[in-house]
Amino acid sequence: MQKLEIKGGRKLSGKVLISGSKNATLPILAATILTNKKITITNIPIVRDVETMVELLSSIGSTITLHKKEKKIEIINKKKLKTFAPYHLLKTMRAGVLVLGPLLAKYGVARVSLPGGCAIGSRPIDIHLEALKKMGATIKIKSGYVVASAKKGLKGCLIKFPKISVGATENILIASCFAKGKTKLRNCALEPEVKDLINFLNKLGCKITHAGKRNIDVVGINTLKPATHKVIFDRIEVGTYILASALTNGHIVIKNIDPKIISTEINLLQKMGVKIIKKNKYVIASCGKRLKSINLNTKPYPGFPTDLQAQIMVLMTKAKGISTIKENIFENRFMHVSELRRMGAHIEIKGNKAKVFGKKKLNGAELMATDLRASVCLVLAGLVASGKTILNRIYHLDRGYEKIEKKLSSCGAQIKRLQ
Repeated sequence: MQKLEIKGGRKLSGKVLISGSKNATLPILAATILTNKKITITNIPIVRDVETMVELLSSIGSTITLHKKEKKIEIINKKKLKTFAPYHLLKTMRAGVLVLGPLLAKYGVARVSLPGGCAIGSRPIDIHLEALKKMGATIKIKSGYVVASAKKGLKGCLIKFPKISVGATENILIASCFAKGKTKLRNCALEPEVKDLINFLNKLGCKITHAGKRNIDVVGINTLKPATHKVIFDRIEVGTYILASALTNGHIVIKNIDPKIISTEINLLQKMGVKIIKKNKYVIASCGKRLKSINLNTKPYPGFPTDLQAQIMVLMTKAKGISTIKENIFENRFMHVSELRRMGAHIEIKGNKAKVFGKKKLNGAELMATDLRASVCLVLAGLVASGKTILNRIYHLDRGYEKIEKKLSSCGAQIKRLQ
């Protein structure tokens, strides 16, 4: 099993080109199930989750080509697709459940495995299923599969999500495009990745409008157009490299982005003392003389993203004073803390709250990744720790970060992949 070896203590300096967003690519790929026209998607990140989704779509009958060098995917559904999404393709990737909505909307039936992905709490898909039931679907859970049918098709209706859920918003949004009449979605997630999905669907000819606040209206249609779409940048990757620069007293130019989309993250990091210069399509990140402690709550967009919580915790170990984190999105998302403690961090956990004591020296250690964001948090810790860090189970990292060791090495990090 592959692992990473990191020798800490080096200042990082250089340029990093940010990849396309995995979390935008996956729902867009699922949405291509709706159409039999040619679709071209560009700025694709070459990461394991995207490759798994390509494999899933191919397994149900899509003619799909992934051009890795050009970071482009071409898809055409020449024939009727199978409506079965097997466990072996969904066990590592939670976003696989996003094929449920489009399969059910287009074909009136779907049998989709309950998803896997990161082990960060229950993350139930009940919200998805209840919404589809409101639209007229009959749903049963059998032997670990969601078995759904809507023989007369899905019907537009009013759906108010009981809590803000990115996955549920995306799944029902896609399904609504082929529902009869108008679907009114309320209390929606409005992450940039959701907006990117809406932009893609509207390019196909769908009729989706933002109806104020967290409201989205969809008028159902039944014919779509071919389209080409460029996926937005990965805002979590941006935050990760800003933190890498700040932690190592480095100076990194982070390119291929729109700083306006990540203003919450930038503002909070600047409050901590990180120096960030914003330009049109890039930022320059370095560290100020003193890092200050901060109190942080994770929230749905435009709040601070839960997907950066683990990474910023490493910076908090270097700040003066005591910082706090309240994790409001997922329970059980402090699984990286035990590994950080093994490196010398002083962190106290009580329920969904973490107290991080600053000015702690981190020492290299052999570590084990538990999920995607925890794994990159431990990479950051390794960069700033004294001595050598070995990170095991990096398949989590490969699910969502494209060429991370190459990007960090190009900025001067001593990091290499071991077989």
